[in-house]
Amino acid sequence: MTQVSPSPNSGAPERFPVVVVGAGPAGLTVGNILRAASVDCLVLETETREFIEQRPRAGVIEEWAVRGLEKRGLARNLLDRAELHTACEFRFDGERYRFPYGELTGSHHFVYPQPLLVTDLVREYADVRGGQIRFGVREVRVHDVDTDRPSVSYTCPETGEHRVVHCDFVAGCDGARGVTRSSLPPERARVARHDYGIGWLALLAEAPPSADCVLFGCHAKGFAGQMPRSPEVTRYYLQCPPGDDPENWPHERVWAELQERLGASGVPPLTEGRLIEKRVLDMHDYVVEPMVFGRLFLAGDAAHLVAPIAAKGMNLALHDAFLLGDALVAHLTGGDGSGLGGYGQACLRRVWDYQEFSQWLSEVYHGTAAGDPFRAGTVLARLRRLFTSPAAAAAFAEQYLGTAARY
Repeated sequence: MTQVSPSPNSGAPERFPVVVVGAGPAGLTVGNILRAASVDCLVLETETREFIEQRPRAGVIEEWAVRGLEKRGLARNLLDRAELHTACEFRFDGERYRFPYGELTGSHHFVYPQPLLVTDLVREYADVRGGQIRFGVREVRVHDVDTDRPSVSYTCPETGEHRVVHCDFVAGCDGARGVTRSSLPPERARVARHDYGIGWLALLAEAPPSADCVLFGCHAKGFAGQMPRSPEVTRYYLQCPPGDDPENWPHERVWAELQERLGASGVPPLTEGRLIEKRVLDMHDYVVEPMVFGRLFLAGDAAHLVAPIAAKGMNLALHDAFLLGDALVAHLTGGDGSGLGGYGQACLRRVWDYQEFSQWLSEVYHGTAAGDPFRAGTVLARLRRLFTSPAAAAAFAEQYLGTAARY
């Protein structure tokens, strides 16, 4: 069901069945699902194509999410190039404990950096499926979403011209600081927030991973983590005070802390390298309810933010996109509105499940550094249980892999 829109330079009013605000994983996946069904749509993005294809972000994708991409013809490069992870390793009390979740469940993670996925999705949407996308737009605004005639306005970066696009639906996929979330009526949007009161120093190192899997260091000086990204580049995290200045962490201090917090009996020192990124992330979560406001449907970080503690953010964005894209297609091509009617609640079930797991895992990561001997003792008991109780191990693996709330 394609509606042809006039050229943006024609001066005539534009109309698309769907306007997608934001070209991240959620927005591009929605756009690709629509184009595969021959539904016309317009994607608006405030950044350049080069920027979104290089922006450093998460890299862990759960198997159910990859299968969802594969089903929609969006996983060819991912399946060819991604690393498969079947285990993680906890390091605490000076020892190492490998957790083989692949053996326990038969499932695994894919490691595929988000910039590569975004590059694939942009190419498929714009270059293969012929979807319209406009980069670098400014002053994006949504209008009249409580009516059956919503619209989105923006300023063209090349001409400075103010343009208005009429549509049937708006997909708000523009992230935590995007205009779609900020345009919600405060009396109707309930935002549940949680602040962990900690920061993570996020690092990218030009160094090969020092282990073949993700490492979690639960240490009295604070959490440390290693997340392999490629054979040449490794992501590291160090717990730090919230709002800390990355300049407080010179090369020598970073590596000394990583070596100590990830050290364990019988393992060689970490392989060090040049730090090519340093930034501090303050750990916090939020959930917006409802996720639907008239003809505006929120997806991804515009609707919910889960701290990177459990590596769930991109997976939630993809889950939203699958549900929203399929529901829009069903409505626009067959008049079936049941998917759109149940969209928010279907998304939120998985959102709250992942938020709860993130809180549980945060206590495991950070409780030993809280300065409270009682908390430290209970955290160590929790960790030991993972490696002595098959039931505890199975429950953790199910949540870690995202198989508890199947799509």
